[in-house]
Amino acid sequence: MNIPKDPAMLLSFINTQLRDFYPSVEELCSALSLSKEELDRTLSSIDYSYDREQNRYV
Repeated sequence: MNIPKDPAMLLSFINTQLRDFYPSVEELCSALSLSKEELDRTLSSIDYSYDREQNRYV
């Protein structure tokens, strides 16, 4: 799977994956071989953080 590098595109991709396929960011990261820390760092650069209740970056 081709994961976007641009933070805004990554945000859209990740939130879509979370909405459609994964019940948590941990499961998404495990399935896609991503580092949650790196994902959080990249998305925090555009002021987004993971909201566990909503299961999305907001």
